[in-house]
Amino acid sequence: MTEHAQTSVKTFVAVWAALLVLTALTVFASTLELGPFNAIVALTIATVKALLVLLFFMELRYSTALTKVAAVAAIFFLMLLTGLSLSDYLTRGWSSYINPFR
Repeated sequence: MTEHAQTSVKTFVAVWAALLVLTALTVFASTLELGPFNAIVALTIATVKALLVLLFFMELRYSTALTKVAAVAAIFFLMLLTGLSLSDYLTRGWSSYINPFR
């Protein structure tokens, strides 16, 4: 079994502080009136927070290549399923939803 580098407590505290700042930024961004970009801003901040958790707290940064490939594949398929679902939903002619991107 190979030994990986130890992450210092200082790094964990810095990542935790960054997560707190990003959470405060999410709360602040929710008060802004950005129209259709509210969801984009919130999802971008959430993606950065998820990456910090994956890389540091779940130690994906020190994992084997196979674990990294599995994580990237999971994210890819999540994006694919979300994209296909949204393309179906936004192209329905009978929907009463008003598409803000037209």
